[in-house]
Formats: sequence, structure tokens, C-alpha cells
Amino acid sequence: MRTVIIGANHAGIAVANTLLDNYTDQQVVMIDRNSNLSYLGCGTALWVGRQIDSYENLFYTSAEAFEAKGAEVHMETSVDRVDYEGKRVFCTTLSGESFEVAYDKLVLACGSLPISPKIPGADLDNISFLKLFQQGQDVDRMLGDDSCRRVVVVGAGYIGVEIAEAARRRGKEVLLFDVAPSSLSSYYDDWFCADMDERLREGGIELHFGERAVAYLGEGKVEAIQTDAGEYPVDVVVNAIGFVPNTALGEGHLELGAGRAFRVDEHQRTSDPDVYAVGDCATIYSNALRAETYIALATNAVRSGIVAGHNIAGAELAAIGVQGANGISVFGLNMVSCGLSVKAAGRAGIEVEWTDFEDLQRPGFMRENATVKIRIVYERDSRRIVGAQLASTEDISMGIHMFSLAVQEGVTIDKLKLLDVFFLPHFNQPYNYITMAALGAK
Repeated sequence: MRTVIIGANHAGIAVANTLLDNYTDQQVVMIDRNSNLSYLGCGTALWVGRQIDSYENLFYTSAEAFEAKGAEVHMETSVDRVDYEGKRVFCTTLSGESFEVAYDKLVLACGSLPISPKIPGADLDNISFLKLFQQGQDVDRMLGDDSCRRVVVVGAGYIGVEIAEAARRRGKEVLLFDVAPSSLSSYYDDWFCADMDERLREGGIELHFGERAVAYLGEGKVEAIQTDAGEYPVDVVVNAIGFVPNTALGEGHLELGAGRAFRVDEHQRTSDPDVYAVGDCATIYSNALRAETYIALATNAVRSGIVAGHNIAGAELAAIGVQGANGISVFGLNMVSCGLSVKAAGRAGIEVEWTDFEDLQRPGFMRENATVKIRIVYERDSRRIVGAQLASTEDISMGIHMFSLAVQEGVTIDKLKLLDVFFLPHFNQPYNYITMAALGAK
């Protein structure tokens, strides 16, 4: 069985590892247009902000490692088209050499593409996106230039907020823009977003929310950004508006679903039974929505790759859906969430209630302590938990895993009220904030 994998980052890697590590009858061909694979882009801001020593450990495997396992690997190779009827992939190398590869099963792990603003001046120098390793290098180089004093970040989602912090840590004047009224508005409710906005201000970042970029100005390189509210001088612009699924190779042949990603079933199969799609180019099932959705996360990419790999090899394995569990840590403020916020539930037409609680992490007599905020969102009629959000300068990240399981399994808010939660002053309070939030539910 020959499986051709187009795309060799997290999702494609998970497919290849699953096939090569567990099955002896699999021939694997990996194709990627990049010069590297396995880059953990989540560490870009840490590297650019000098919170880690170097970028080398942001790569967790290599083409050579897969070749040692017996895979055929083609890096710096573009896929021009796929003949789905003839089951052949047509490729061109960086040097211009053309070749084709036949497949029994095809995996599309094409990832996503950064949203590029269609505004004047978008092609000026010193404007970058932040997805590939090379783009991280570009941003790092630009921030290292003494002439770079003022940095504009467009987009206040996770990547935008993190790179804004990184640029500020490099001593730059930073302006953060978003059309939304706050940072992180796609992930959290206003009660939490307000905390992050305040933390960003305290960190020295100038916030411009409710403003839309309409043009980049300059001669050769960007010199200013123009929004619907004013014009601001700038030396470097980082676009972090978001991503869309990269589905060009399947257009006209494969069915598209939520987010215009490749629609897949619980086994990662597309509408073509010999073609699988994984990672950021594929749809995914949300246990909170109980419906198909699109969530571009590396964790989802890895899980989808594992599922696809086993099914390709003949071992039936069904995906169990996701909750979109995520987190962020900026200027010492830690925030985690999963499932639906109240705002997201409203957009999806789901009627919810929610319960909030705020208290110290540990008893008041403990020297090291900090406030914790929690919101649990639950469906009004069924009372099943559909989401949770937590924030603190303490590390409260592990708590979101429990809520992820609760959303997955349809646990009700009432079952959480008397959950056996341990107490020790080193970790928490006898009246635990999770328990207290649950008890406060209507």
C-alpha cells in the first residue's frame, strides 16, 4: 500500500509516524514545498521575544528521521495538481524537475494560509505574516534592525497578542490593531478579554480596537498604516488576522464543509474514499456544538493525523470530536478556555446560562497567592456543560483539561457541583473555585 502525504507539518507527520511506526506493509511518500518540517510555530513569539535561547528546538523531527524509517521524502517540492481518477500526484522540485507519484491512498495535509488584507500597499517591504519558520526569521531580523523603533501588529488574536508582547520585550514601541472591540474576542467573553486588554496596556502596548486597516503607505517599504480612524507611522508591520484552509488541490473534486475546509467523516475520509484530509485543511466535529466546525489548532492536527493513519492501514478508528481547548500566557497573565464562550454560543444559536466565580487560588494565609476567575457555560435546557474559561497569574492550565472532558462527555453543571475535588493549601482552597462556580449555577 502506497500512501502519498501532501504536507509534512504536524498533521502529515502524525499520519506518517502512525503508518511507519505501527504497520510493516506501508510505503509512505511525503511531499512538502518547504525546506523544513515540524516547526512549532507556537514558539515563534517566545523566540522572537528572547524568552527562549534559540529556535533550534522548535523543530521536533526532520526529513532524515523519516527517511531512516523508510519513507520517501520530497522537500522543496510543489504539487501542481492531482489526477484523482488516475490516482497520481504531479510535482515540481525547486530546481524545476517534474515528476509524478502514484498512490493507493492520498492524504491532504495542506494546512492553512494566512489571511492577507486586500488593501493598497500590502506588497511593501517590512510587512510580514507569522506562520512559517522563514517568516519568523524575517520578523526577528526586522526587529533586530536598529532603525526599527515602531511595530504595528494587525490582529489581536492569539498570534497577534503574543507577537505584540515579543516585540515589546525587544524594546519596541508596539501598536496593536483589531476591528473587534477587544483582544482575544474569538476565544473569551468580555469579562476575560478586559483583563488581557489591561495587561497589554500595563505592558506598554498601545491598543487600537474597533479600527480597520485600509492601507499601508510608503515608498518601497512600509512607513505608515492608515486605518478608518487615522494614520500612524510605522517601521514594521506583522499581519496576524487569521487563517483559512488551503484547499486549492481539491477544488472541483472534493466536498467542502464548515469554513470551506475539506469535509471529512469520523475516519478523516473526504468525499473521495481514497483521499483523506487532516489538520488545518479539514473540518472537525465539535462536541460543544454537536456539529461540524473548523478549528485550526496543532493539537487537532496531530489527533486527526493519528486517526487517518490507522484507518489507512485498515484498523478502523473513529475520531471522538474536539472542544478546541486552548491557552495563552502574556505578560504573566494565564488564560485557558475550551468549548463555547457565551458570545460563541449566541452566534451558534445555542441558548446558554453561565456561572462566574472569583477568589484566591489558595487560602489567605499562604504567602504565594493570586486571584482566579472562572466561568462555566452550560446549555439552558439540557444543562450540559458546553464551555469554560479560566484566568489567573497562577498556572491554572490543568483545570481546562477536566472541562474539556466534561464537554466531550456531556457532563451537566449539576454533576459538577459535588465533584470530589481534593484540598491542600499548597494548591487550592477548601471551597474550591470550580465547586463554588458550579454551586452558583441557576
